[in-house]
Amino acid sequence: MSQPGLGECIGGAILFDETIRQQKSDGTPLVKVLIDAGIIPGIKVDAGAKELAGHPGEKVTEGLDGLRDRLAEYVRMGARFAKWRAVIAIGDGIPSQGCIEANAQALARYAALCQEAGLVPVVEPEVLMDGDHTLERCFEVTEKVLGEVFCQLYTQRVMLEGMILKPNMVLPGSTCSKQKALDEVATRRSIVSCEPSPLPFLRLRSCQAANRGTGLGPFECDEREI
Repeated sequence: MSQPGLGECIGGAILFDETIRQQKSDGTPLVKVLIDAGIIPGIKVDAGAKELAGHPGEKVTEGLDGLRDRLAEYVRMGARFAKWRAVIAIGDGIPSQGCIEANAQALARYAALCQEAGLVPVVEPEVLMDGDHTLERCFEVTEKVLGEVFCQLYTQRVMLEGMILKPNMVLPGSTCSKQKALDEVATRRSIVSCEPSPLPFLRLRSCQAANRGTGLGPFECDEREI
């Protein structure tokens, strides 16, 4: 953390409950070390994806219980943004509408609580690459998921200007026989078709496609702004 100019390359760091409480040997809190380096401290607040009752093969991200109090504590400790990840699998008969709605509502409730506490929520609905689904199927599911997420954000009165969207790339499944060239990836189209105009900022997850033998070229960085 003492490397000169580190903050010029890293804008923010996502910490866990354990790491946000850590200190240097001289007692300096890790959060202060980050801030002094020009890095904005954030905190992962979800409790992970758990099996969704009644929906075999699907998961819902938990962690809303006690979240208001935890967020208030993290703010006092110096956190300025938070992160919550929902995972949506594509497979035979999934995702179900119940799974999409459960995860979208949880994301929206989390985002509302973050803004109440003064934190910027990173909203991450991720459609997983696992499976043999086509790019078109991924596009269809991603569009549906994003549409439901924005519907729930509106219902929960989340200020879109005060959040960051971090969606998945739209790609064929990792075992799909029909992989696409990089210029055919449809992420921008799916986001633009769902994104309300007030949303000022989003980050895309890099697929790291070159590392899984799909023939897609590597992206320039791990995340991109649109």
